[in-house]
Amino acid sequence: MVLAALLVGERSPGLPPNGVREIREHRLMTQIELATKARVALRTLHSVEKGMNCRPATKRRILAGLEMPFEDRDLVFPPDAPMKVRRLRRCVA
Repeated sequence: MVLAALLVGERSPGLPPNGVREIREHRLMTQIELATKARVALRTLHSVEKGMNCRPATKRRILAGLEMPFEDRDLVFPPDAPMKVRRLRRCVA
């Protein structure tokens, strides 16, 4: 499978810890097209492509939008990849 060849192997330090962007670009899809097909917000998809963490339901929707079976989730979202977590601002009352 061509997509597996894209994702197998070492990732460069500058690349995000998932393969959503690489697969999307390989399939010649824009972020808007994938977000619409996956039924997620464009901002959410952008964050996921940047390496931010997301809920399992969001991962399922993105995989469905990429027309990939759920069983291939480890190719797109490697389980051992570090994910970025947003820091929340503290409200001082």
